[in-house]
Amino acid sequence: MEIMSDEPRLVDNAEEQRYELWVGEARAGVIEYQTKPGVVALIHTEIDAEFEGHGLGTKLIAAALADIRSRGLQLVPICPFVRAYLRKHPEERDLVAPPSSLGSPGTPGQGQAPSGRSK
Repeated sequence: MEIMSDEPRLVDNAEEQRYELWVGEARAGVIEYQTKPGVVALIHTEIDAEFEGHGLGTKLIAAALADIRSRGLQLVPICPFVRAYLRKHPEERDLVAPPSSLGSPGTPGQGQAPSGRSK
């Protein structure tokens, strides 16, 4: 399979509380999230084995952060891969919610869910 023949696209699957990265007709990876008002906690990132080694994890995180930023939300980076991305991209750290505003991430269905639109 030619993995990079199609440009990857981000889809916010709000019903499943996850961002999905699609390449053509294949879902290449996901970031699971939870929400509370004004905050999105990125919990776990996973790239399908078939798509590993093509930088898609980085593209998935970058696109999710762009979506969070575009909606004026803040980020709780629980996922170790997201935290590592933020260490390499200090320009994105302004998205991180201050500790005093976090509490614990909301339960599914609470808070302001990402929009459900695709990019």
